[in-house]
Amino acid sequence: MQLSTIWLQNTESMVQKMRKMKDCGIEWIGEIPEGWEVVKAKYLFAQRNEKGNSALVLLSPTQKYGVIPQSQLEGVVQVKENTDLRAFKTIHIGDFVISLRSFQGGFEFSNYEGVCSPAYQVFHATKDLSNDFFRYLFKSDGFISKINSLTVGIREGKNIQYWDFSNMLLALPPKEVQIRSAQYLNAKCTEIDTMLSKTRASIEEYKKFKQAVITQAVTEGTPAMFSSPHSVKLKYLISIVSGEAIRNEQLSDFGEYPVYGGGEIIGFCSQYNTSEGSLIIGRVGARCGCVTHTTCKSWATDNALIVLPTCNAKYMYYVIGHCQLNNLNTSNAQPLITSTKIKNVVVPYFSDAMQQQEIADYLDAKCAETDGLIAKKEQLVKELESYKKSLIYEVVTGKREV
Repeated sequence: MQLSTIWLQNTESMVQKMRKMKDCGIEWIGEIPEGWEVVKAKYLFAQRNEKGNSALVLLSPTQKYGVIPQSQLEGVVQVKENTDLRAFKTIHIGDFVISLRSFQGGFEFSNYEGVCSPAYQVFHATKDLSNDFFRYLFKSDGFISKINSLTVGIREGKNIQYWDFSNMLLALPPKEVQIRSAQYLNAKCTEIDTMLSKTRASIEEYKKFKQAVITQAVTEGTPAMFSSPHSVKLKYLISIVSGEAIRNEQLSDFGEYPVYGGGEIIGFCSQYNTSEGSLIIGRVGARCGCVTHTTCKSWATDNALIVLPTCNAKYMYYVIGHCQLNNLNTSNAQPLITSTKIKNVVVPYFSDAMQQQEIADYLDAKCAETDGLIAKKEQLVKELESYKKSLIYEVVTGKREV
């Protein structure tokens, strides 16, 4: 029985009891149960501008973990020890923070006392409310869509002004409903998160297995082969040319030829600079070192490298993929690899063309099988994430009675 089926069987029926509902006048919420109120945020919360507590720990708002000590974040430039924190804003336990990323992921909740950059806006409840209930409300899709309409600025981190939020209309259930709803979501979201964690772990195990199969085949051959490869530097097997820049106006969501930037498709265009069956390596960014074997004519941008093998291209795709080129990163900031580094990598090489094809065919079949299993798990992740979002929205807007 599939995991998704088990999940659906273990959740309550989607059919809810009929309750009297009323239109709340808030577009992103719609109808709410009778007994709920509609209140402006400024009557429930107040901005906090407390400063001068330089002895407190430095905090950072994150979409994934909420507000946490900056020391717990990896890859973040830490504030220097001699930085004067007296101008930083104080955050108390139970406060909410509006960050430069709130237009993407809502408002963040703090379980810590500390200080944060003056660029952030801090606010707290002034009424007897369930912080947990509003923690879910402020991370719901409907709320995020609404605050997106209030953003100002054109840079990637668009600002949300506290003043605009304070004038937003919010649906307010009775306190006991807030508490019950938050408890319900805590339990259900924990279940969903546990399933997500296990499913993602399973995906990683499949990926490790796939990599192990590739490594074994390119270093030892297929089970039917009884010869061994010799070692050779890649520069004797391939040539590398840089991709070419493309203007934003040339990119579209639809087109004849896919455009690869940094190892993944970023759009489509009407031109190509690589032929079908080419190898493209991400040169910079998160997918630095990732290898793609194209199935059609494509355009590789200047964030990618085009590899031209002197032998079987699909075989070389697996050989280069075995090398895990991301380990060649030469930058301490944004990941970056160079063609020189790649060419000097020593790889196992079967020189016989028939053996190359045999290995390529063998790995095509093995990887297709594993990729199919990974795809099913990834689909389950999407379904669980979607269910979690819809569940939160239904509960915090009163569509689901708990």
